[in-house]
Amino acid sequence: MRAGFKWAAALAMAASASTWAQSADEARAKKIVTGVCFVCHGAEGESSSEVFPRLAGQHWEYIAKQLENFKSGKRKSTAMADMVAKLTPGEMVALGKYFEKQSAPAEPPKDVALAAVGRYIFHNGNKYSGVAACVSCHGEGALGTTSLPRLAGQYASYTESQLKLFNTRERTNDNAVMHSIVAKMTPLEMAAVAEYLSGK
Repeated sequence: MRAGFKWAAALAMAASASTWAQSADEARAKKIVTGVCFVCHGAEGESSSEVFPRLAGQHWEYIAKQLENFKSGKRKSTAMADMVAKLTPGEMVALGKYFEKQSAPAEPPKDVALAAVGRYIFHNGNKYSGVAACVSCHGEGALGTTSLPRLAGQYASYTESQLKLFNTRERTNDNAVMHSIVAKMTPLEMAAVAEYLSGK
């Protein structure tokens, strides 16, 4: 009986310590966001401009990986390199978890006709040029996985800019499959897929 009580007490203490650690991590992340990140990405990851990606609802593992890649130089960005220079791995994870908990905004696409073309490419690809269907990796809802980003609801201009960077090999830190796929995409197809995803 006493052994059972000790075990229960130990479990309760461990849970309490874990809760405290999570609260401390979230408080630290919020301090970093309100001190630095909010200027471009918004206080809740909603983004202050279409130039900057929306981080709300993004997978924490993906965010943490991108922050580490910016810091190591695997992903190039002079602005982000300065922002992440002093971040620890733990802070990167905390920031990822903070943004993942925020609600991802949803807006209809601005160009419905262009989005319709993008929907077709996303779901079917282009058999005439060899472009693979995006859905095969990114999923029906474009919600991604722990290693692939959530694309649904992302600004069209940001998604399009990243597709162009993959195409020119200026972005090389993520899945190399993207290079071979985007190399076959026309500028219209990139813009269309981006427009479709923005309204998901």
